[in-house]
Amino acid sequence: MNIEAALKTAMSIEGALGAALVDYGSGMALGAVGGGRELDLEVAAAGNTEVVRAKLRTLASLQLDDEIEDILITLKDQYHIIRLLATPGAQLFLYLVLSRERANLALARFGLKRIEREIAL
Repeated sequence: MNIEAALKTAMSIEGALGAALVDYGSGMALGAVGGGRELDLEVAAAGNTEVVRAKLRTLASLQLDDEIEDILITLKDQYHIIRLLATPGAQLFLYLVLSRERANLALARFGLKRIEREIAL
């Protein structure tokens, strides 16, 4: 599955409002779909890069021998899921924004795990 197909699959998750594949080394979105005036995925990619970097620094400071699977940010009307990808030599995450009213969080996480397994970069 390429980037375009991965993002299209992410948008097929019930309640999806926007999705992006982000390089957290640079903070740049490699691809994005959905969003709109209320949800600027380029701005979100850069901002969530800082969230990922901060959490990775915290894990290092705590000397935890573990890896981040997802980071969940819960808003009043939305869920924002950041799924770090286990891609050798790359620093990538999938970012998915969901309508809290329409989404099933467990199914969304399962869908992102499936995309992670099938994506080829």
